[in-house]
Amino acid sequence: MSAIIIDGKQIAADVRQDVANKVSELKEKGIAPCLAVILVGENPASVSYVTGKQKALAEVGMTDRSVHLPESTSEEDLLKLIDELNKDETVHGILVQLPLPKHINEDKVIMAIDPSKDVDGFHPVSVGNMMIGRPGFLPCTPHGIIVLLKKMGIETSGKHAVVIGRSNIVGKPVSILLARKETNCTVTMCHTGTKNMAEITKQGDIIVVASGHPHTLTKDMVKPGAVIIDVGVNRIPDSTKKSGFRLIGDCDFDDLVETASYITPVPGGVGPMTIAMLMYNTLESAQNRL
Repeated sequence: MSAIIIDGKQIAADVRQDVANKVSELKEKGIAPCLAVILVGENPASVSYVTGKQKALAEVGMTDRSVHLPESTSEEDLLKLIDELNKDETVHGILVQLPLPKHINEDKVIMAIDPSKDVDGFHPVSVGNMMIGRPGFLPCTPHGIIVLLKKMGIETSGKHAVVIGRSNIVGKPVSILLARKETNCTVTMCHTGTKNMAEITKQGDIIVVASGHPHTLTKDMVKPGAVIIDVGVNRIPDSTKKSGFRLIGDCDFDDLVETASYITPVPGGVGPMTIAMLMYNTLESAQNRL
């Protein structure tokens, strides 16, 4: 039996539509939700991500205050811009696109963002709120994964969730969200120091793979009927494609589609949810001003 393919594109479109409706309502009350995305330099992947965010902002009717700075921008000037945006009451969300040029300290930049505008959910205050279950912005990709599971009606309570990867962006936060009472999973985190990974993944009812390496999860590592959420985005050469490459995840999709009960494709699975949840967080920030 083939797995049900989780259509992240459609679920993300539904989230954006809901956000767009609520943006219209807020505008009637005199509040225009606004996001400032700061891009420093010309990193091709970053330029592409920012373009996607700008497109989504236009789609949901939010004000786009994006700022594109040259690679040579000093740390001092970037921090000054963040301070100005923090003080600007018409701006509800601030996001600095990572990675930053090497001469700029990323931690210092993240710490400079007002937690009430930290729609990326990376500030230590946001992380702390998530950890102890206080209200605050949840990081977009992990939150998007939880929404995918809920929208697909996948039972999570009492299930064993295995997370592969311990990054601050996906692995750690998604482990916390899966273990929260409302999701109610028992969570095991695997990483490069895990010795018996296949033994652990075979116990997983839900497996989230965010390792950053293709073919991390293969058929022999999974029990029949497991739910597989693939967060990875890897470029591999493909001469049949116009671009010369194609995107694959961290899972061996073709192998696993016959074993899993549900699986996310790459592209079109988790990826679209990240930007949708960013729009959701920006809306929430604007609503907090009411």
